[in-house]
Amino acid sequence: MKILMSIVIIIGVISLIGTLLIAGKGDSNYSSATKKNTTNLTLIYVVIIPLAVIALGIYIVML
Repeated sequence: MKILMSIVIIIGVISLIGTLLIAGKGDSNYSSATKKNTTNLTLIYVVIIPLAVIALGIYIVML
């Protein structure tokens, strides 16, 4: 159990360091791409949320 906890902690530390290294690099096109990304995410949510509600309704009715 101690070995598994050690492995989890090591992976967590490596992930944290990698994230911080990547986060230090800025993206020059970030502001111009933000509007397109927001539009795409909104469209995804508009499609996925109703489908998820319908699927949940079907699941509840089938019980």
